[in-house]
Amino acid sequence: MNTHIKCVAVGFALLGGALAAMADNEIGATGRQVRHVLLISVDGLHALDLANYVASHSDSTLAALSANGITYTNDSTSSPSDSFPGLASLVTGGSPTDSGLWYDDTFNRALSPPRHTDGLGNPNGPCPGQVGTIVAWDESVDFDLTKLDGGGGINPNFLVRDPTNGCHTLMPHNYVRINTIFEVVKSHGGRTAWTDKHPSYEWTNGPSGKGVDDFYGPEINSIPVALPQISGCAPVNFPDPTYDDGWTTSFANIKCYDSLHVIAVINQIDGYNHERTKRVGVPALFGTNFQAVSVGEKLKVDPATGAKGGYTDVLGTPAQGMAEELEFVDQSLGSMVRELKKEGLYESTLIIISAKHGQSPIDITKRRGIGGGQPAATVGAAEAFDISDDGSLIWLTDPSLVGGVVATLSKPQNQLALGIQEIFAGASLRNKWNSPGDDPRTPDIVLKVNTGVIFTGGTKIAEHGGINEDDVHTALLVSFAGMEPQVVRAAVSNQQVAPTIIKALGFDPGELQSVQHEQLVVLPFLFGGTAPSDEHPN
Repeated sequence: MNTHIKCVAVGFALLGGALAAMADNEIGATGRQVRHVLLISVDGLHALDLANYVASHSDSTLAALSANGITYTNDSTSSPSDSFPGLASLVTGGSPTDSGLWYDDTFNRALSPPRHTDGLGNPNGPCPGQVGTIVAWDESVDFDLTKLDGGGGINPNFLVRDPTNGCHTLMPHNYVRINTIFEVVKSHGGRTAWTDKHPSYEWTNGPSGKGVDDFYGPEINSIPVALPQISGCAPVNFPDPTYDDGWTTSFANIKCYDSLHVIAVINQIDGYNHERTKRVGVPALFGTNFQAVSVGEKLKVDPATGAKGGYTDVLGTPAQGMAEELEFVDQSLGSMVRELKKEGLYESTLIIISAKHGQSPIDITKRRGIGGGQPAATVGAAEAFDISDDGSLIWLTDPSLVGGVVATLSKPQNQLALGIQEIFAGASLRNKWNSPGDDPRTPDIVLKVNTGVIFTGGTKIAEHGGINEDDVHTALLVSFAGMEPQVVRAAVSNQQVAPTIIKALGFDPGELQSVQHEQLVVLPFLFGGTAPSDEHPN
């Protein structure tokens, strides 16, 4: 197969500031053109979850969207499968090697630490006195992570600095190496919007810092508060103050949090900004993510209701808590579809249901928690930093130590203790990612662990961030009114979503740097053609 297919848009026009779609962005055989794209990531949603839900809920929103769209059943997200590289694959088209986003917390050998090390204002040493630092892009960069608005957003004192550029502080968008779909659409006059779970997701603006017109990032790790504008969320039940993961500690709380995202999208469908304080027009490109399914997969037992999370068997049958989270997401999608129809936008809006990451394991009998600060305890003083959820990325204090550390990790007792399935280092790592010697962001060692291994001393029953099947085999549904339903089993990637969105809006996918660098093509069978039939000759 020729992997270098350059899609050339025939052109574009602007009329009163709105996008005028061209003939080559007609979807399938509908004869209609896309004027808006709504991108939804249901974090944690496996291809199996989507198939099971549609099969058992024939009257659901997901079933209706599937009846007017293409379901890609063999889709993969990024490796590793964290939210940052997972979203980057969707909105830049880039792999971690291209986008530079490996995880929300990583290490960079070329940057210097933030001005302050904590929220108390304690200073670090002078810059560039230290080169090589942990890079945090999670709630820890908020002014106040306990507040829903992050205490006012991102605190520059908590951001890493560039010693080669006068120790300039790097905002999250400065850290992304390639442009985003939002930047491309905005360059053609289209309005853009995105909603996500931390203020740090402003990196979706892209290197220009200006790609997203309407960004909203309520802090998911903040202390839950009453949301009187949302039914059942005033006050929010917060049964145990020792739980320190914010809105993710109960099935009810995460629904309340996700409802903030849903309201933002509905306001944008109605032509307002996410707060509904100003009429700005409907975005050409907008979207959000849901956390409910991810929490449904990870939370063993709801502390308030006793409902169980995860799955009941190897076939992906959801337990009660998980089933309720899936139902919530479907109903929320239904409210968005109804609003699109009410506003006369449904037939011109391409809806993409995806997932930044999966969650492992589906078979909870395989779950094995490993605490004790592993794998850092095994690597010892040679380690500069590791991020370990259900896989492990390891940066060393000196690349010359790789051989010795790999030898230690390879000992049978250590492989057993850490549940190691495969060690990527040296040539095996360079075959999949950039060389650590050439790229200051690339880990020196990546561990793939046995399915079910989670580096935790807690009770969560699933995690993401690894590279196992349950981590990376994600749902992907592309729906447009009037499309013939199709199921495509050919292997595809979330990286193909970004160029597909750009083509659907009538522009050249080649304007994405990821397309140029990684020779990406649009998703198959979407702009014409039919997937192979399941019927076979005798």
